[in-house]
Amino acid sequence: MVAGLERCAHPLRTAEPGGPGGDLAAFASMTRGAAIVGVGEASHGSRELFTLKDRLLRELVKREGFSAFATEMTWSAAARIDACVRTGEGDLRQIMREELQDAYSLLNTEQLLNLFSWVREHNRTSPRPVRIVGLDFSDAGPEQYERILSWAGRNASALVPELSRRYAALRALPAGVGARLAAYSALPLAERKAIAQDADAAHRLLAGAGKRDPWVLQEARVLAEMARSFAFDTDDPAQATAVNRHRSRTMAEFAVWWQRQTGDRVVVSAHNGHIAYESPMPAFYPVAMGGVLRELVGREYVAVGTSLHGGDYRARTATGGVGVFSVGPAAPGSNEHTLDQVRYRDFYIDLRTAARDRLLGEWLNTARPTFVIPGRYPNQPTAPLALGRTFDVVVHLHKVRASVPVPVSVSVSQPG
Repeated sequence: MVAGLERCAHPLRTAEPGGPGGDLAAFASMTRGAAIVGVGEASHGSRELFTLKDRLLRELVKREGFSAFATEMTWSAAARIDACVRTGEGDLRQIMREELQDAYSLLNTEQLLNLFSWVREHNRTSPRPVRIVGLDFSDAGPEQYERILSWAGRNASALVPELSRRYAALRALPAGVGARLAAYSALPLAERKAIAQDADAAHRLLAGAGKRDPWVLQEARVLAEMARSFAFDTDDPAQATAVNRHRSRTMAEFAVWWQRQTGDRVVVSAHNGHIAYESPMPAFYPVAMGGVLRELVGREYVAVGTSLHGGDYRARTATGGVGVFSVGPAAPGSNEHTLDQVRYRDFYIDLRTAARDRLLGEWLNTARPTFVIPGRYPNQPTAPLALGRTFDVVVHLHKVRASVPVPVSVSVSQPG
């Protein structure tokens, strides 16, 4: 089995961005023709998984003409980062610190800061800028409402009073992502359902206007989907599952909307469990975003998973803090234990090619324990997963370290 994997494996020189990219020529060919490429992370909190994303993004931009990075953060947060990397105006560190809070705090890392900084530098001279897209929708900042209302004021002023009324409860939530999420979640279910009805009505109002703008409609849809997600009764297990089904489908639809609207080839960055075709946790996530993407765009979607033999990761704790934890080495019988016997320390493999070998195909289509590390601790870091049914390509790293949070800037007064 290992010999068969070695015949299909391509050694990876490094997971760090920059430097020669000759070792990624085969990777570029594996994604050629795809409109959307999902690049997963086996954990939200491991450094090399995100430096690898940075490296793959740069190569796909340079070699294959990709021009959008769609990630597992809110539409609202990504819009601020996108404006910064397109115009060069604003402080990326400050924006990330303000936007990547609460459930998104694990993304406030030096690794993603470096990725966004490279995009900003690339955009400074490139005729086709790389855009940053948010696929998630659990929060929206005040700028998003202002963009909608400002457009309505210029193009459909008669709608402004009704839109303002429909968005009043959402706009009254506290400033700051963490405070806003806490306040929204604490509202009685009946109030959250009423807010959802209002947000949906606002979207329908804009959709039926005499003059329509696809970007404004999309921003209004994001708000409607956000409000709908808060209207589920997550104390009911069936409703908790339904909200995750809603999230997977909506994130996929957002990625497809962006690709079809702009023509951009899109790199989708999210947890392995999202970019996969089959959910590794079906009781919690009945469908995976990658499965919906395959349903929507067919072979124009390619899923690239990551795996690790062991190492460290950051995760949120039950008390609300963030700690560093370890997994591995991978146990015998797991997918990673076999992958790590390939003679290359780090490598990638096209599972579609490997599956043409009958024995490899049987191995790839058999579920085995695999690291699928949640963003919270304590956790169950493994789940049964058949690599060949879950991904098109896997990048295997022998060892990873914990991601590095962006340090808080401290101003130091100078002696007078």
